[in-house]
Amino acid sequence: MSGDARKTAEGLTYLSGFGNEHSSEAVPGALPEGRNSPQRAPLGLYAEQLSGSAFTEPRDHNRRSWLYRIRPSAAHPAFTRTDNGAIRTAPFTQSVPDPNRLRWNPLPEPAPATDFLAGLWTLGGNGDATQRAGMAVHLYHANSSMDRVFSDADGELLIVPERGGLLLHTEFGLLHVEPGHVALVPRGVRFRVELLDASARGYVCENYGAPFQLPDLGPIGANGLANARDFMAPVAAYEDVEGPVEVVNKFCGNLWTATYDHSPLDVVAWHGNHVPYVYDLRRFNVIGTISYDHPDPSIFTVLTSPSDTPGLAGVDFVVFAPRWLVGEDTFRPPYFHRNVMSEYMGLIEGAYDAKTAGPGGFVPGGGSLHNMMSAHGPDRETFDKASAADLKPHKVDDGLAFMFETRWPVTLTPHAGRPEHLQQRYDDVWQGLERHFRP
Repeated sequence: MSGDARKTAEGLTYLSGFGNEHSSEAVPGALPEGRNSPQRAPLGLYAEQLSGSAFTEPRDHNRRSWLYRIRPSAAHPAFTRTDNGAIRTAPFTQSVPDPNRLRWNPLPEPAPATDFLAGLWTLGGNGDATQRAGMAVHLYHANSSMDRVFSDADGELLIVPERGGLLLHTEFGLLHVEPGHVALVPRGVRFRVELLDASARGYVCENYGAPFQLPDLGPIGANGLANARDFMAPVAAYEDVEGPVEVVNKFCGNLWTATYDHSPLDVVAWHGNHVPYVYDLRRFNVIGTISYDHPDPSIFTVLTSPSDTPGLAGVDFVVFAPRWLVGEDTFRPPYFHRNVMSEYMGLIEGAYDAKTAGPGGFVPGGGSLHNMMSAHGPDRETFDKASAADLKPHKVDDGLAFMFETRWPVTLTPHAGRPEHLQQRYDDVWQGLERHFRP
């Protein structure tokens, strides 16, 4: 953490637009003209393609970028296995899927000198990373900036800060991410996390499946939800560093390390659409009822990872952003529900309108899991209050919550089921819901 880092973060400029064909050069003339791989790349750089999809996928699904770098990525020594820490990867076979409703407190304070990578703690997930299917839920709590570089060959990383700002140094440039923002780092992209505050805490969705994309809008029409132009990609910024740099690669569930003789964040120019982004969740254009009842919560989807079944996502990222509630003769908090999808929910700030906050409740940095077909909904206190409320227009603006929703049940890691972090007696929040039936 330093004042210089904060000043750098707050002064960044970006390229605008999700899925766009962007181009950027940190040194004028670094991008070749009219071709991707000339006989001699400009300025003595090396041309290299980074593919985020198979070559022959349809054009509108194809993800790739061309990088013009000081040294090619191939110039590195052999990787060797290193300790995985608290990181785990699908398939999750050490536990059985749990049908119970579960809720967790925030992670405890980390040991001194814990960086983002060492502070990653896997709660659970599904699928199989080697088959590029499924997802994992991680939390992080760090108090030190990284002096090493990380990349994830198993999936893309959606980083959701809850406490403390981050400056991401990526191959493509710098991203400034604060609580209320999310950062999306594509599969295989190398990056380093610098803390902008004394500590940082938050959530990570590791998506093994198809890359996140903006959801189709259907009857909503041409506008609404997350606007493509609000996703910000970095401009080229490179490190020309000679000397030992540790590079950690996550590959098929394990961490591997190598010591390079230079920084791999040495991309001087690039163009393409396989790029990292930062997005401000408060720019989400919320769609809702202006008459009665609730639209389905799918209207809060920011990003989706589609599967082979239309409309059935490997994982959706959903945000419950500030919004007006105006429905007439309507129970306004989220209703009682059983869902074929599985839902992990986290809280960035404030309170969520279906869950009571406070000690032992649903608090920022904590989370809850309702696996498929588990019955859930507002707790008793929320139900009683909402059932008697005066139905005036009401602005929900005192909280920011999100959800990772996935087609398969989330199986916990063994450490996620330990009582020091997992809240006990979560089921009690639905006790006392009285019988009101009067035939």
